Amino acid sequence: MQSRAGLALILALTLVTGCSTFTGKAGNTLPRDARWGLVPMVNYSQTPQAGERSEQILLSVLSQRGLQPVVYPKADQEETMLFDDSERLAPGMEWAQRQGFDYVISGSVEEWQYKSGLDGEPAVGISLRVLESATGRVLWSNSGARAGWSRESLAGTAQKVLRELTDDMRLE
Repeated sequence: MQSRAGLALILALTLVTGCSTFTGKAGNTLPRDARWGLVPMVNYSQTPQAGERSEQILLSVLSQRGLQPVVYPKADQEETMLFDDSERLAPGMEWAQRQGFDYVISGSVEEWQYKSGLDGEPAVGISLRVLESATGRVLWSNSGARAGWSRESLAGTAQKVLRELTDDMRLE
């Protein structure tokens, strides 16, 4: 009987945590009061504007951690239609160096969709990096993915992924 109770407890904990995977590279402790910049997130998913959506959620999550990065200025509509996110990253990094930021946050969206099927669960996969602006050296990186429940939104699932990713960032 105890084994059934133990199995039920393990199953319940698994259901509560959802399906998520995270990997990270431990980095240096980074100062909150440094000059931070945020460059465009590269969208590798098949969902248009997933990079821009994740940037907005990331800004909110970072502000909860005490960071207020300056965001790479949005291009005008014609320029946005001509360039994809990966082509906006290089100018974004050049902009960050000209601005004299100490650190730059960049990343990519690997998955941003509702899975097909009856339940239509949201699925999000995101990678983040903190770069030293002057050299481009990676100081911290982390990746995470999560499949939410059928009644969750993509934005809510992304917020959970981004919160877990940034919680691993050591700030002083």
